[in-house]
Amino acid sequence: MRFSTLSLLVLQAASTCIGLPSSSTRDPVIAKAKAELEVLALSALQKTLKAAKGGQCTPEKIKIRKEWGALTKVERLEYIQAVQCLQAKPSRYPASLAPGARSRFDDFIVTHINQTQTAHYTGNFLGLHRYFISLYEQALREECGYRGTQPYWDWAKTAETGLSASPIFDGSATSMSGNGVYIPNQGDIVLGGIEGSKLPPVYLPAGTGGGCVTSGPFANMSVNLGPIALDVPGGGPQQSNSAGPFAYNPRCLRRDLSDAVNQRFANASSIRHVLSQETIANFQMIMQGIPGSGDIGVHGGGHYSLGGDPGRDVSTSPGDPAFYLHHAMIDRVWWMWQMVDVKKRVYGETTAVAGTRTFLNIPASGETTLDDVVDFGYAAGPGRKLRELMSVVEGPFCYVQSCPDR
Repeated sequence: MRFSTLSLLVLQAASTCIGLPSSSTRDPVIAKAKAELEVLALSALQKTLKAAKGGQCTPEKIKIRKEWGALTKVERLEYIQAVQCLQAKPSRYPASLAPGARSRFDDFIVTHINQTQTAHYTGNFLGLHRYFISLYEQALREECGYRGTQPYWDWAKTAETGLSASPIFDGSATSMSGNGVYIPNQGDIVLGGIEGSKLPPVYLPAGTGGGCVTSGPFANMSVNLGPIALDVPGGGPQQSNSAGPFAYNPRCLRRDLSDAVNQRFANASSIRHVLSQETIANFQMIMQGIPGSGDIGVHGGGHYSLGGDPGRDVSTSPGDPAFYLHHAMIDRVWWMWQMVDVKKRVYGETTAVAGTRTFLNIPASGETTLDDVVDFGYAAGPGRKLRELMSVVEGPFCYVQSCPDR
């Protein structure tokens, strides 16, 4: 097939994925994992371009999602301004259903709250969040004039540079804002270990912040919904809003950036381990963390690297604008895994999805199928069958995810 100028540019960008890891990588295990990830990313790009030859998504129309550090400062500002625009637009939810939702940005939090128990440790975890991120990206473009694509946060990079040194979290005008104000002697974050549970608790070190975010473009934003089940330092009871999950509860955005969590659970080797899984059941379980194993996976690693409020609350976590960069990376890892065996991992009726329809099958539920429908209500839509959400160049999608800058 003949490639357009855009396609050639994509392939040219992909060529930077191949090569030796940067000299800053001293750990040979990490260095090997980085090199293998770059080769996998290039292969996924090439296979995706070849697949985009029919239907509405052609190589000429493919949009390229980039790692935040690969964006120019102007591109970062355009993304930030679009997010702020969404935060300024009125909510579409009726006040009777979500009185605390005050913006279009909040609408996405409401629907995530509604689906928390049916969208995590379930068979639709990956497809649902792929669509969720895409619809958010679409809202930025169609409602706020954004011309770019949804960027992603490469956890492997921040595991090496440190979170606060990253252009994502350095607190500059072109960042997603920085850390929260430092609160000393916070104590560990304790996950699980609930009375009556058979699973041992997981102890995570608190980060280097904990208080309100005071730098960067989101320093003055309001978190309006939740908390619902916010993990707090010291292992105390999870915090929740006594007025209910959808009540108006304005407060500052808090972060508690933790390099220790990022380096432990979301480094290059962690990503490579996820990608080495042969089945979708193992892939998504390793990604989210096997309960009782002490490993929270790259998914938990990203969320708890951010920490704070709403970062440590699974239901309201989209209230931190960095959520969307985190889950764009989740989607990128899934896409790379899918491209290893497209027939089974994209189109297989029993090999592309696995798992039940409820969180760890509690309460017991049926098996997820590709004909299950994902619907986000007032936030965005339309509803889609999971089979429409399996390929990034079919159904409602037409994008690829580039290699990170080096």
